[in-house]
Amino acid sequence: MAGARQDGRVERGNRTRQLVLAHAAAVASVEGLEGLSLGRLATELRLSKSGVFALFGSKEELQLATVRTAVAVYDEHVVRPVRAVPAGLGRVRELYERWIAYSERRVFPGGCFFYAAIAEFDAREGAVHDAVVAAQAGWVAFVERRIEEARVLGEIREDCDVPQLAFEIIAFLELANGDSVLRDSSEGYTRAARAILGRLRAVATDASSLPGTA
Repeated sequence: MAGARQDGRVERGNRTRQLVLAHAAAVASVEGLEGLSLGRLATELRLSKSGVFALFGSKEELQLATVRTAVAVYDEHVVRPVRAVPAGLGRVRELYERWIAYSERRVFPGGCFFYAAIAEFDAREGAVHDAVVAAQAGWVAFVERRIEEARVLGEIREDCDVPQLAFEIIAFLELANGDSVLRDSSEGYTRAARAILGRLRAVATDASSLPGTA
């Protein structure tokens, strides 16, 4: 019986933690990670402040856990669906289309969580900065691997500068996200998709395998 009670407490604690972190990620995407506080989240979610403090212990731990939660959400909406598509140019197209959908549908109410976090922590030091850097580095590496797969398959020219192309794709996507959030417009997504498709056509071994316009 004692074990069952303990398991019940652990399960309730896990549910509460997930609830707090989902709300924290949504808030941080709009107001930044520095806008988070344990007391605020407890009040907004009508939870015990002492209980929320017990789950995290410090603001920094809350911020780190929020970044990890955002990574998991990003994986769900972008990374895993891309991995489900066969390697090649089709997978590269799926990558930018999934990213645009993730941003445009406001999975996070402030647009891309990491676009906001990078702007907030790029010039800082510390554990949260390092967590954001690691998340961004993982995404850049993921994009580069998808391009490299297409190059190895012969769908992208052998002389393609893979890191440069990945940089350009990510830059177009991030600019579209920022423009959309700032102006409440979807025009940037259309322009980003068109620009990325143009770059892919320029490096494809068979440009006719890609649509002419986005």
